[in-house]
Amino acid sequence: MMDIKDRVRCKGLHAVIMGPEEAADFVKDGFTIGASGFTPSGYPKVVPMEIARRKRISGSPSNLTLWTGASVGPELDGELTTSGALRKRFPYQTNEEIRKAINEGSVLFQDIHLSHCSQNVRYGFFGKIDVAIVEAVAITEEGGIVPSTSVGNTPTFVKMADKVIVEVNVCQPLSLEGIHDIYVPADPPHREPIPITKVSDRIGTPYIPCDPSKIVAIVPSNVPDKQRPLAPVDEISAKMARNLLDFLEVEVSSGRLSRDLLPLQSGVGEVANAVLAGFLEWPSENLQVYTEVIQDSMLDLIDRGKVSFASGTSFTPSPEGAKRMYANIDCYRKKVVLRPQEISNHPEVIRRLGVIAMNTAVEVDIYGHVNSTMALGSKMINGIGGSGDFARNAYLTVFLTPSTAKEGKISRIVPFCSHIDHTEHDVDVVVTEWGVADLRGLTPRERSREIINKCAHPDYRPLLLDYLKKAENMGGHEPHNLKEAFSFHLRLIQHGSMFYSKEPVAADAE
Repeated sequence: MMDIKDRVRCKGLHAVIMGPEEAADFVKDGFTIGASGFTPSGYPKVVPMEIARRKRISGSPSNLTLWTGASVGPELDGELTTSGALRKRFPYQTNEEIRKAINEGSVLFQDIHLSHCSQNVRYGFFGKIDVAIVEAVAITEEGGIVPSTSVGNTPTFVKMADKVIVEVNVCQPLSLEGIHDIYVPADPPHREPIPITKVSDRIGTPYIPCDPSKIVAIVPSNVPDKQRPLAPVDEISAKMARNLLDFLEVEVSSGRLSRDLLPLQSGVGEVANAVLAGFLEWPSENLQVYTEVIQDSMLDLIDRGKVSFASGTSFTPSPEGAKRMYANIDCYRKKVVLRPQEISNHPEVIRRLGVIAMNTAVEVDIYGHVNSTMALGSKMINGIGGSGDFARNAYLTVFLTPSTAKEGKISRIVPFCSHIDHTEHDVDVVVTEWGVADLRGLTPRERSREIINKCAHPDYRPLLLDYLKKAENMGGHEPHNLKEAFSFHLRLIQHGSMFYSKEPVAADAE
């Protein structure tokens, strides 16, 4: 076993340093686990893998419930799923195995706004946390836990858990210490305003407070985060970025925004990373960011002197980005802060700062409703994540999506979303590679033409306009021809797609 005593500065805790085999004894059948991790960063690895190994050998522990911050790596929910140990999962996931299990019904899943998770755990809405399993780079002299590459919901899990298991990961550099700002709001009726008025404000501690008596095991680890590669910026993403920047240029020219804009928020993934890369061309050296994840493009913007400060809850780089991040962590620590996700995603702070929210959509319908979670209205993809937290409360809410999928065979601009995560009331702007639909102040009938004419692929505009004409003939404030809309979704089911297909429905389709 590797010696980690120099990282465990609370000498009284040296007695509970042990291997994962011993630590796994603390997890029993039916337990609820609160684990660190947010968009596969900073999650525990060796203890979950041992739990899964035991399940495969002995059949126990089983019927586990897993809470995290967001998605995690395969060593955690992937292993617990394939071993059969996991029964419930909250609040967001991206693992292929667990997604399959969720849609088959063998793992139960609740999709939750990420800013709601911690407070609802503290309120007791979801029952107790039996054990928190968290990754750290160090433990302070008083027992405080210094997180690694993410914060997520970890402070609340540590606070509410009966027992705490800490994986001290020597793959994660000690130089991460000092980058975190841990602040947990009081619960009603004692809640006070969150004192963040600037992106760079620090209001908490650089460690997670923890009663040392709750820490029952400290486990050495040297397993790195399972970072995902990011595809190069493609032509469609580059066009979307250009369209977004052109729109923001109009906002500046009209006096609604300054050249430095307002704090930016961007979702996670390849499209979000590619769109954010477009801001390398924005004529400002003082952009600020209030978001969830710090991806490769964010590092680029900091390195180029475009971003003066960034606040998030997780570093989520590609493998190449991780090398750069670790090599320059002393520099990034001066310009980045990682907070609990209920602070990074908090409606109060988002609205106060006036964030410009930029998130991606699975599909957008002609009235501006957005589906960001479901295929065919029933198959869970990943989850809503933090997009709802930002969409409802931002100064400006933008959703971006390519106009088509499957090499143009299906449209992401549809007559009627098969599932709605973000209503028309929360969506200000829609961007595709074809253009920008500014929906502010528009009625439903006006929005429909703006979206079709500005954002839909030209091949699909006649079909969408034909649908709209038939719907308008039936009347209504937000006209829909439900029979026609249903027939579109039959096409999607027939062709195995979540989007609007040009292909006709077979005559015998039921």
